[in-house]
Order: sequence, then C-alpha cells, then structure tokens
Amino acid sequence: METEDMQSAQAADKPAPGGEPLQERRHPHGAALVPSGTVILAATPIGNTADASARLVALLEHVDIVAAEDTRRLYDLANRLGVHVNGKVIAYHDHNERNKADGLLDEVAQGASVLVVSDAGMPTINDPGLAIVRCAIERGIPVTCAPGPSAVLDALALSGLPTDRFCYEGFLPRRHAERMQRLRALRAEQRTIVFYETLHRIADSMDDLLAAFGPGRPMALCRELTKDYEEIRRGGVERIRQSVIDDPPRGELVLVIGGADDETAALETPDALGVDELAALSLKRSQSQGERIKDSIAQIVAEHPLPDGSLANRKEIYAAVLVLRDGAC
Repeated sequence: METEDMQSAQAADKPAPGGEPLQERRHPHGAALVPSGTVILAATPIGNTADASARLVALLEHVDIVAAEDTRRLYDLANRLGVHVNGKVIAYHDHNERNKADGLLDEVAQGASVLVVSDAGMPTINDPGLAIVRCAIERGIPVTCAPGPSAVLDALALSGLPTDRFCYEGFLPRRHAERMQRLRALRAEQRTIVFYETLHRIADSMDDLLAAFGPGRPMALCRELTKDYEEIRRGGVERIRQSVIDDPPRGELVLVIGGADDETAALETPDALGVDELAALSLKRSQSQGERIKDSIAQIVAEHPLPDGSLANRKEIYAAVLVLRDGAC
C-alpha cells in the first residue's frame, strides 16, 4: 500500500497535458496547495472573515486564474485577508458561466490552475460553478474542492433538529402558488428540510409554511450565521411566524424544518384521487352542506393535492360533477 508521501511524490511528477511535468506549490506536509491543470472550487467565508482557510489564502495568492462571481467582492475579501491576488481575475457568474466554461477549461488543459469562488460559501450551491464542473467531467479534466464555510450545514447543526438525514431545497419559489405547491409536495418528507429565504419574502413564506405544515411542526430560523448578530430562533412554525411579525429579522436567512413523523407521512401520501373521484366527493359535499358546487370543488381540490403538490384542474372536475348530477336526475 502506497504511503501518502509516495502518492504525493508521484502526483508531483505527473505529466501535464502538454507533456511538461506539473510544478505544484506544496504544503510542508506534502499535500498540493495549488494543483496545476486542475479546477478548484473553493468555499469563501459566509460572514466571518476569520473562517477563511489557509488553503483558500494560498489559492488566492498563487493560482493562475480566479473565476469570481463578483470581482469587487473578491478583491474586498483578499484585502481583508491581506492577500495579493497574482493570477488573472475574470467575472464568472450566472449570466456568463456557460459561455466562459470551455475557455477556462482550455487553459486548464494547458496546465493552468483555475480557482472558482462565489460571493460566499461553496460554488455550485445556489451559486455559479455547476457548468464548469459538468464540462470538466465531460472533458476528463480534474476538479477538486477546497472546502470551508457552509450556511446549509451551519444552520442544520445549530437547529437542534435531526441531522442524520436531510434535504436541501434551495430558495423557496417567489410566487405564492408555486411556493405552496413545493411545500405541499414536502409535507410527507421525513428528512429535515433546509431552505434559503430572503428578507422581503420571509413574512409571506412563513404564512405558507404555517398553511402547509401546521402550527406545531418544529423549525429553526437562522440569520446572520457566523456574524456578530448571529441569531437562531427555534420553535413550532406558528411561534416562529409570530416572531417574524413581532420582530422582523434582518440579514441573510436559512430555514430548517423538521421532517414529518411516521403518522403524518402516512396521512400525507394517500393514493392520488382521479377527476371522477374528486367530482363525486365535491357533489356529495355540495348536497350535504348546501354549498355551491364551485365552492365544494375548491375545498375538495385543496384537501387532495396531487403527489407533486399541484392541484387538480377544477374545470375538469366541474365538468365531471355536471355529468354525475345530470346522470342522477
């Protein structure tokens, strides 16, 4: 079995695509800090500059190219770290990453080291980076990570909710209807759920979380993680919603929602009802409670979402109700 030192020595002698040996800047213990001919995804601090790793500092100083989501923020971070960025810096963001990826990888294929950084946290996690990773994999070009701060993991760890199984859902949809569809689809999810949310939508999102999960589902609202005003609010959904009304949070937000228990999961995953079944339920409710057909349909549809969280087409159900009613006459 090869030792770590043997593996490191072999990696240093590995020929570059052009045939020349790679010249890697190495850590005193043997690990390469700046691997040549490689794309490196590096996590940057999410708030506290002191969380920057020694590896990130070395990469910023020595890589050939830095692909940054926001070049101004990159230079601001470098200044705070006391680092001079010696490599070429290019803007690499959501609007140009697909067009820039191949050109960057051409440089890597010639032996360059390319560092990809976002404004905060790990590239590809709700940030640019996925395009160059996919293209690199297709072209057989090495990709590695310099890990570091993560708002998702920090919030999960601080929430007090189960961490053995969790799912990350990114930002909640902006529109109410789409947000409710997403949340309805997650009502039976038994893993802990992590969302990002913005300040100007948090009040509306808390209303929808209450409607989707009920008042008692445990959650945590985490804001300004790693910063001076870091705060974790824990409790049931209704309690957190009220805290948002009474004391609107500031800063960047991460929401952590407890997963469904076995009973809730079983109740929330019944077999989907078809149009005719929904029509029969609607007609029965209308006749028994003296409601307008359209009102009964609206209630039945809301009570029986489809497996993906969307709602059945009320016009189709109304047409089926008319067929049932006329056939009964």
